[in-house]
Amino acid sequence: MKINWGHKIFMVYALFVIGILVLSYKSSQQKFDLVQEDYYGAELKYQSVIDASKRANDLGGEMMLTQNQGKLFIQLPAFFEKEQFEGEAHLYCVADAKNDRVQKVKINNGRFEMELLNTTKGNYTLKLSIENKGLAYYFEKKVKI
Repeated sequence: MKINWGHKIFMVYALFVIGILVLSYKSSQQKFDLVQEDYYGAELKYQSVIDASKRANDLGGEMMLTQNQGKLFIQLPAFFEKEQFEGEAHLYCVADAKNDRVQKVKINNGRFEMELLNTTKGNYTLKLSIENKGLAYYFEKKVKI
């Protein structure tokens, strides 16, 4: 049996339509995680993070991270060695939100540590928020565990 050019054009269009339908179905089955559940609400409040980050940068120095024996040791600038501070450390996993860790921390002498024994290896961002006497400070640093 010989196929004429009209049937060949029809088969090309049919394959194209089937391909588009398959790709549409597969793309609708993909899961997209937002960085936060309330992404848009958090975006509106982000100016306070910008201000706290600028305040932390104005202190001079930077946050230093070291890893040893399943722990992450964090050293803050000299300003934080004067007294005790409290804050929140968020170890944000870039690849999977299930691996995120949030921990309340007490900072003594500008230092504190986080336990990493149950943490999945990968790329993380340490987001540290500190508040003292009505002033907020914010540090952020990438870390590979």
